[in-house]
Amino acid sequence: MTRNSPDLADFKLFLVLWNQRQGMTTPSVHFRMADWLQYSWKRKETRLLLQAFRSCGKSTVIGLFAAWLLYTDPALRILVLSADEALARKMVRNVRRIVERHPLTARLRPDRADQWAADRFTVRRDVELRDPSMLARGISANITGSRADVIICDDVEVPNSCDTADKRRALRERLTESEFILVPGGTQLYIGTPHTYYTIYAARPRPEIGEREAFLEGFKTLKIPVLDENGESVWPERFTLDDIARMKRSAGPNRFASQMMLQPVNIAEGRLDPALLRRYDDELVYQKELRTLWISDKKIISCSAWWDPAFGGAWGDGSVLAVVFTDESGDYRLHKVAYVKADGQGDEATSQCRQIVRIAKALYLPSIALETNGIGKFLPAILRRELARARVPCAVIEKTSSRSKDMRILEAFDAVLAARALHVHEDIYQTRFITEMQEWKPGKSSGHDDGLDAVAGALSLEPVRIGGGRVTGAPGWRGGASVHEADTTFEV
Repeated sequence: MTRNSPDLADFKLFLVLWNQRQGMTTPSVHFRMADWLQYSWKRKETRLLLQAFRSCGKSTVIGLFAAWLLYTDPALRILVLSADEALARKMVRNVRRIVERHPLTARLRPDRADQWAADRFTVRRDVELRDPSMLARGISANITGSRADVIICDDVEVPNSCDTADKRRALRERLTESEFILVPGGTQLYIGTPHTYYTIYAARPRPEIGEREAFLEGFKTLKIPVLDENGESVWPERFTLDDIARMKRSAGPNRFASQMMLQPVNIAEGRLDPALLRRYDDELVYQKELRTLWISDKKIISCSAWWDPAFGGAWGDGSVLAVVFTDESGDYRLHKVAYVKADGQGDEATSQCRQIVRIAKALYLPSIALETNGIGKFLPAILRRELARARVPCAVIEKTSSRSKDMRILEAFDAVLAARALHVHEDIYQTRFITEMQEWKPGKSSGHDDGLDAVAGALSLEPVRIGGGRVTGAPGWRGGASVHEADTTFEV
């Protein structure tokens, strides 16, 4: 019998019979999942994503679906991948229990007890296969050598597997490897809820982490949030509107949006929300005739640049230059966040300084604040030397920081984000700066925050409308005074 055999009960009937045996009715939301799963299977859709709100019984429905698949074709091999093996075993145990007790699957129970284990089982089948009918594995387990006709990725994304950029990268790598386990024409089914803005379930790619397309691009998707498009509960018998409102207050807006409405946000509720940034792609333009700098139609009146230097390995602090312009309306334009690394041209200090000089020249920087804590003590002289050699009229201002990094970042960002006064250039979204914002939490070291620290330094500098006394050879956008001779030989 095949997946389209007319002699077998369909999945909805299989589901209803099981619920009746358990003394339960079948809610409409489960019928909706069952319809979609059966339709997709019979249409031979092989890339599927089921997103449904927490506690809606999606894992129960998927367990019944796995049992139904074995009922329709006992030769199938199903691999369950979860964030950890205990979670995967839970689904396998549930499916084994269904096979034992469902009125349509009693014939599948094998004679040998060794084929009926907690993390794997093999139903009675006519073919000899090396792999069991169903196998449970954690996402980090070694599955090399296994083969599967169906892979169920059940809650592979949980807070512990996606709360840092490194963990998210590792998760994607492991899931990509599972493709080599799947036989040609096999089916991959993901079920879960998003736990981060950079979720594997995102409908659109996240270019700031290097994605050119969504991780599950091309997957057929069913998405069931707890509230429908009219604001009504999709399972009113279990989740009334009052229950949902109470849940939202208790969980907080971010967790509720993520787990119940399936919206990719940072459920850790970090203090810095990238959604409050205002994105732009206009370039800096110097009008020589008017001696002014412009971004779009906004005249630039001041500039702050902060360099927080660092040398050494990939796991240490990063060396970051942040450049913030202030326009005539009082808004901030975060135009550049440069993560600087030695380019092999000379020693590391000189190499970095030369890169800073090139940026200073390109952006007409009047000055650069250089944090001299630690290794920065000897850099001002090198930077001034390289600026002079390149004939770039930019001052170097030495700065020291004695306050905690958390306090500096909080004080610099809180007000400007609340006012939505921080505009961020499109190019910065291609760096790790946005990831730093997403992951940053006061008092917790959840990843690098060097870009945040540099931008905080630039924002903390009082915008200065530079006037009076022009640096020789500098463009005149900084407001240097010029001499004007007036005729005073007139009568009043």
